Formats: sequence, C-alpha cells, structure tokens
Amino acid sequence: MINRLKTVAKQWRVLLILFAMFLCVLTITWKLSAIHVRQRDFLQIEGDKRTIRNIPLVAHRGLITDRNGEPLAVSTPVQSIWVDPSKLVDAPNTTAALAVALGINPEVLANSIASHASGKFLYVKRRLAPADAKKGLDLNLNHVGAQQEYQRFYPQGEVTSHLIGFSNIDDVGQEGLELTYNDWLSGTPGERQIIQDRRGHIIEERQTIQPAEPGKNLSLSIDFQLQNLAYRSLKAEFITRRAKAASVVVLDVGTGEVLAMVNQPSYNPHNKGDMTDFSVLRNRAITDVFEPGSTVKPFTIVAALESSLFGPETVIETSPGWMMVGPNEVRDIFNYGTLSLSSVITKSSNIGTSKIAFEIGAEPIRDVLQRVGFGEVPGTSFPGERGGVLPNPSRWSRIETATLSYGYGLSASALQLASAYSVIADGGVRKPVSLLKLSDEELTQVPRSQVISPAIASQVKVMLETVVDSSRGGSAVEANIPFHEVAGKTGTAHVVGEYGYEDNLHNSFFVGLVPASNPGIVVVVVINEPRGDEHYGGQVAAPVFSQIAAGAMRILNISPDKIPAQNLLSSSVQ
Repeated sequence: MINRLKTVAKQWRVLLILFAMFLCVLTITWKLSAIHVRQRDFLQIEGDKRTIRNIPLVAHRGLITDRNGEPLAVSTPVQSIWVDPSKLVDAPNTTAALAVALGINPEVLANSIASHASGKFLYVKRRLAPADAKKGLDLNLNHVGAQQEYQRFYPQGEVTSHLIGFSNIDDVGQEGLELTYNDWLSGTPGERQIIQDRRGHIIEERQTIQPAEPGKNLSLSIDFQLQNLAYRSLKAEFITRRAKAASVVVLDVGTGEVLAMVNQPSYNPHNKGDMTDFSVLRNRAITDVFEPGSTVKPFTIVAALESSLFGPETVIETSPGWMMVGPNEVRDIFNYGTLSLSSVITKSSNIGTSKIAFEIGAEPIRDVLQRVGFGEVPGTSFPGERGGVLPNPSRWSRIETATLSYGYGLSASALQLASAYSVIADGGVRKPVSLLKLSDEELTQVPRSQVISPAIASQVKVMLETVVDSSRGGSAVEANIPFHEVAGKTGTAHVVGEYGYEDNLHNSFFVGLVPASNPGIVVVVVINEPRGDEHYGGQVAAPVFSQIAAGAMRILNISPDKIPAQNLLSSSVQ
C-alpha cells in the first residue's frame, strides 16, 4: 500500500512539473503573441524612437560668377567632426585617440569636452577635407560622428575680395555682396531619415524626407579680366607711391554696369585670422567719400553753358594767378592770363571757375551736381554705401560759392564720380549703376533721364579732350593711350586734418572717358595721400588710368578711333 502511494506521488510530481512547464510555455507563448500582435505598433514606435533619426541635409550657397561665367565664389563639401561630450567625459583614451587623429592638442580637447559635459553635441573640428575627416572616423570610436557641410572658396582671392566679401563658418554672408544677397545665395536645408546604432553610427539611410535646395546663383557685372588688370595696375602704383589707400572704378557708359572695382590695401578672404586692421575690409570705392577737387569743374562749366552767359570761347581773365575772396586766397598753379571757357578746363583754373560761379551763382552749380547724382546714394544696396555731402546753405557766402565751383565743400565716392561722368559720356543721360549683370530685357527697363542737354554734354566732352592734349597744354598727357582718343579731368585736393587742410597731404584723381569719340567706359582712379615729390592727379592717377584703359580696349574689343595718318596711308596702299 505504502509502495503504491509512493508510486502515485512520484507520478503526480512528474505530472505537476510537466503541468508547470506547460503553463510556462503557455505564458511565454501568450506573452510573445501579445507583443507581436497587440503591442506590435507601440513597441515598433518605441524602438524607432531609439534608432531612427531625422537629420538635416545641408544646402550649399549659390555660385557667384563674373559676367562671363568665371567663378568668383564657390561652395565645396567638407566634413565637421562632432562628439557626445556627456559620453566621452569619462573616456580619456577615446578623447586622446581622436585628438591625435585630427591634429588637435589632447589636453585642449579634453578640457573642451569637460566644459560641455552636460551637453549631447559638440563640434570638435569643423570644415575638414573629407580625407582629413576620414582619419578620425576610421577609428570607429563610440559617440563620434561627422556632419557634411559646405565651405566657401574664393578662387580669385584678394582681386575680388572687396566686392564679393565673405561668409562665416556657418555659411552666412558677412561682408560685400555675400552679405547683400545672403537670402538669395542661401539654400533651403532638407531632411533625411537614418537608422543609428547606440554609438551614433549611421547603419542605414532610410529615405529623404525633404531634399535640400541649393542657393540661387549670382552673376556680377564685372569682367574678371578687366578686374584683374585694374587690380594689378592699381597695386603697383599704390606701392610705388606709398599711398594710404587707392580705388579704381570702371563703368560701362551704355548700361551703367560696373565692369571693375578694386581697392588698395586689399585682403585675402581665406586668411583673416591674422588681420589686425579691419579697415581693409571696406570697399572704399563705395563706402569712402572725399572732396573731389577739380574733377567737379566740368559740371561748373555745364552750369555756365546752361546759363547762356557763357559760351565755349567766352574769355575769362585769371591774371595774376591769384585773387582774394574776403580773407581767403584762391590761387592757380600758374598765372594763366586770359583763358577761354574751354581753356579753364584745360588748365584747371580755380580762378576761372570761381569767376564763373560769382557770375551765375552757386545754386545753378549745385543743381547740376544734384542732377548727376552728387549727394545721393548710388542705390547698389552694398553694405556701407554712402551718398556723400552736397551742401545747401540758406545763403551762400562768396568763398563757399568759389570753393564749390572747384570741388571743395562737398564729398563723393569713386562710384558716384564715375556715375556723374557717365552722364557727360552718354549725351547727358543719367541711369542707375549696377553691380549685377543685366539681361537684355532688364537693360530695356533701366530708367533713363535726360539731365543735361546732349549739345552741352558734347561741348563739355570736347573740352575734356584738351586735358590730355599736349599741344593745347593739357595737364594729363600721361593719360593718353595708343589708337584711342581720351577725354578726362585731373583732380587734386588737400586732405582735411585735425586743424584744417594739410599742406603736404593730398588726394589725387583722374576721371577718363574712352574712346572719346563715342565713350564706352568711364574710369575713375583715386590715390589717397601719395608720398613723394609728385601728388597732382596728372602725375599720379593719370598713368594708372592709361594702363587700365589701354587694357580695357583690348579686353572689351573696342575699335580704335585714333589711327595715325601713317598707318592709314599704309592701309590704303595695301
């Protein structure tokens, strides 16, 4: 009986164990089915939260080119290495290995990670070439990753730096046209979906949620060949004259487009780290103003002709070469004696223009200056653009009237001066200036206004031709170029110092129209405070004009309008 009970007990224990095992299997099966059926969606979502990430797709900035498609600013792909500092703060070996691979001081990197220990993201080194970034990524370190970015590159360097400007490390425009057209050039970031492991490494790219849209391209009005020529010519003179600064503007007469704009001193947009004088960042041709001196005299002549009190051959007495205006002296370089109205321009007589101003008054001169653009911003939207000063007192004194006539008491930029002279060059028509290339359709819509009569503009242009004519005693014979007639005007102005005008500091100018028979371009040359024995515009600025204008005629393929008689005879014989 006892044995039977023991046998039954053993059977029940086995059955109980089997039943318990069955219940376990049943429970596990039920749990698994619940997970895969009832909780599948919930768990899938929670799993995705831990592995699937949406990361941005970086959009590159638009291309900046010259009018012929020459690249001036491009975006190149680079890699930026990042870490999770909260995970690496206690991993000195990982930090050290990463620092060595990226060429970083290990101690500096460790301190940087420690100072951001509470964060989840920290850039270690940005804008690395893909090959350099690969050195760090190939270590397969935990919590270390890379993000694609774009770096701005300026192929023409300092030749175009003042005009183009530059962008910062986050690809946002900071200076020049990069800043002006930042919204236009900036792209729209996209988004992509990826699967990451717990180390932050990308396992799989699932899909592109929104593609990145690159920025729009920008085509500038400048011709790079001409820009480069102007830069080299200006830099050589800037160094030779040991000048404080210098600028050149080349303007298309027919369209108002700026074909070249350069300044000295310049800077390399790729190497700004060692820069100590941030004044070199200014585009002086647009942002800096000066008293234009004798370059204003042609507009005084325009006012004289408009008054009908003067004609091209009206005689003006300038002897003995000086005169007193109240307690102030007005003086010419020489005693020119009796001059015609045309010769007042040829000889650049301060006394001549002063007497004209006394006769017609200051208001007509100011009116002409305002009509051609003095005292108004050119409207390019360039950062720091200035309109200068055009005085308008309630009552003009005699000395104010006199000084206005020969370019003192007002201020203008090099771009304003180029725009004003383009009015004379284009038969009295004023049009806006443009730093962007204009399409054929845009050119038909450019607003044009007749601010000077064509006849007077033509008369003044002929007078300007005498300035470079040695046979007529012109003061800028060095401005002549082979096979092309030149019209232009010199200018020299004392620099204002702490206690008034400095006797030994000058700004030297030359403004030229070429070819004079049918002007295609206006070239303005400004040399600020040249050192040495020479400081007159005809000595300092005119030779620079000659180099630039001669090269421009070749680059722009403008036909000659001054062919020597010997060459004509040879051509006819052939």
